[in-house]
Amino acid sequence: MFDKKPTTTYEQISLLKSRGLEISSESEAIHYLSHISYYRLGEYWHAMQSDKVNHIFKPHSKFEDVIALYCFDRELRLLIFDCIEKIEISLRTKLVYHLAHEFGPWWFQNFDLFIDSRALVKTLASIEEELSRSKDPILKNHFTKHKDDNRFPPAWKTLEHTSFGSLSKLYGNLKHTVKSKDIIAEEYGAINHTYLPSWLQSIAQIRNYCAHHARLWNRNLPGTFKSITKAPVPLKWISEAPKQHEFQKLYVHLCVIKYLLNIVAPENHMTPKLVSLFEKYPNLDPNALGMREAWQDEELWGFSGFR
Repeated sequence: MFDKKPTTTYEQISLLKSRGLEISSESEAIHYLSHISYYRLGEYWHAMQSDKVNHIFKPHSKFEDVIALYCFDRELRLLIFDCIEKIEISLRTKLVYHLAHEFGPWWFQNFDLFIDSRALVKTLASIEEELSRSKDPILKNHFTKHKDDNRFPPAWKTLEHTSFGSLSKLYGNLKHTVKSKDIIAEEYGAINHTYLPSWLQSIAQIRNYCAHHARLWNRNLPGTFKSITKAPVPLKWISEAPKQHEFQKLYVHLCVIKYLLNIVAPENHMTPKLVSLFEKYPNLDPNALGMREAWQDEELWGFSGFR
């Protein structure tokens, strides 16, 4: 049975010091532990421990390095979330525009357009829950004005309040005979519909980590995506295809985000912002994120608009 009892901030500091973590300023440590939980910071000092059973730290491990890792990870999430926002708004726009023109405003409720009916039921249930939580006056006005219409509001209203995860599931579940599925994939440089669903799934997963303030640094990611070997002109992809073990780390997933961002926002500043972040924290090990050597020299990362 679990029998650990809660500890005070002072007891936490004493415990960390007894395990070999150097704390130069106890007042500073008290401040951080009062605002960032011991458990959360533990995800960052775990890698500093030589004995992970007894939680003994490697020689010269410092509390200030733990905080630096935490701050780097926080800034990284903010940077990535900003990039994903642009992709999310673009995806929402394309789904509404292309599918509504091909099948009408309620295409997302048309079971004939989807591969897996049970999956669509779950997605629609999630969308209904998202709409029920919304306080948006446009939605409220729609339901008041059309109270006898039992359908969802049309796609351009409903999908504005739909999560990235639900959007990606709607797209991935579309039948391959739906023309808009290929059109959207081609507009994103994904060649055809077989690539884009796994890209969106990867991005949705990382977006959730960012939205819930979860650690990205040194995290092993569970998913993979279908990788192109060569991008259509004038787009760029990394010169060497990712190996299977590389999908566990963040870098190759960042490459997909950057690839789509180069289409959605060609003059984006993701590369210099990421470089600056690594420069701000020089003691951080980029290998924990799976960063390749000289990654910023890849054409993908140097992309600056259509040439």
